[in-house]
Amino acid sequence: MISEKQAFSGMRYAGRIIPRTTDEIGESNWLLGCETLDRDFADYDQYKEYLCPLGIKYLRLQGGWAKTEKEKGVYDWAWLDHIVEDAVGRGLKPWLQTGYGNSIYHGAGGVNLGAGMPVSDEGFDAYLKWVEQMVLRYADKVFDWEVWNEPNFGDNKMNTPEMTAEFNIRTAEVIKKIQPEARISALALGHINLRFVERFLKYLSEQNASGLFDNLTYHDYVYNPDANKLAVYRLRELVEKYTPNLRLRQGENGAPSERSAGGALAEHDWSETVQAKWILRRMLENLGNDIQCSVFSIADLQYVGNGPIQKKNSKGLLETDAENRVLRPKPAYYAVQTVTAIFDCTLERIKDLFRLHTIDEEDNDCFWISTDHSVSVYGYQSKETGNRVYTIWRDGAIPVHENSWDFWDFKFVGSHFESPVLIDLMTGRVYEIPGERWEKCGEVDFFRNLPVYDSPITITDRKQVSFQAE
Repeated sequence: MISEKQAFSGMRYAGRIIPRTTDEIGESNWLLGCETLDRDFADYDQYKEYLCPLGIKYLRLQGGWAKTEKEKGVYDWAWLDHIVEDAVGRGLKPWLQTGYGNSIYHGAGGVNLGAGMPVSDEGFDAYLKWVEQMVLRYADKVFDWEVWNEPNFGDNKMNTPEMTAEFNIRTAEVIKKIQPEARISALALGHINLRFVERFLKYLSEQNASGLFDNLTYHDYVYNPDANKLAVYRLRELVEKYTPNLRLRQGENGAPSERSAGGALAEHDWSETVQAKWILRRMLENLGNDIQCSVFSIADLQYVGNGPIQKKNSKGLLETDAENRVLRPKPAYYAVQTVTAIFDCTLERIKDLFRLHTIDEEDNDCFWISTDHSVSVYGYQSKETGNRVYTIWRDGAIPVHENSWDFWDFKFVGSHFESPVLIDLMTGRVYEIPGERWEKCGEVDFFRNLPVYDSPITITDRKQVSFQAE
């Protein structure tokens, strides 16, 4: 197995990508999971200083009905006030979910992972009143909302798609009455259940209610982060058929950094390197398919209490101890920093990457690669300068801990590279591509023997990115 030094042999190491903080970045495709604070599985104050340096503005939070209303009709918002006010004060944007339930009311749902939705009249009325009070309280600070969490999982087995859709509609109507400009996420589906989704969307359409929502969220944990493309394609088809105004958003997704931890994807030989590769691939696969992506989560979660999981969930970008204290950032934290520094809304996706230019009758592709292995390739262009950015990785298998490179040739048309560089997004390292590996022929840029592995690399012009020599 060749070393990293051998893989990039002949390329001059130029430096490392400079991270950008949230106040240096406008809008982007990224959201960040800050969940379970309502159940004290994490501590916002322990990780808050790590938020802005990550370069993501939107934070997914749970409203925590049971933590706020412990006595009927009495709301104590102090815990949530502190989080929302601190986040907004840092220039961050909370994305607040209306879950979980509250056991002080009969039939009002539970507080554990996978807890059921309110089903009694008393419970549902109390839930809607809490939602109303929460929106009234934060209407000048929170503009993004989500209804419940994974209504097709756990204790929610009795839920039909129609019940879930009606629940979403009733909740959204309360929010919109107070805050007409609110952006609301529907469904928060656990994994991709196409039959459930179709009935849900059909009900929204029949009730003329899809206009209440801005996007449809789903959570899809698969061991190979690229293995769900067909399911997502079919999901998009359903959205376009019934509710074409909605955008897809992957509302929660991540991977553990160690084996046998709590939560999804536990049974695999995970490491911190594999976690970072998984997150990078999922983020950039979502970006390449116009799907907003929320990374789960900022910190390891210490699952305790009476819920179905009694282990630490190690999907955090930050390692924490049993008291929720941050010990250190993991490699995934720095990898995400690199992605957010490069990929923001100043780039637009090249949607016809494979049919962009016509060189002659026999050569009419914008992109070509010298392998028939399974590879993901996406292209972007700066709205301001026209500079191109390409992402490439092997996508046919679950990421592995050891790095193994293939060496492939590429052709890009219309890129107009002047001084191309290759960036390893895992490390943020920038390498100059020498003349013997790059040839320009009119509109065509040929690259030879570029190292590709199971984590994304980026090819762009050096003037497109900011990096610092080391």
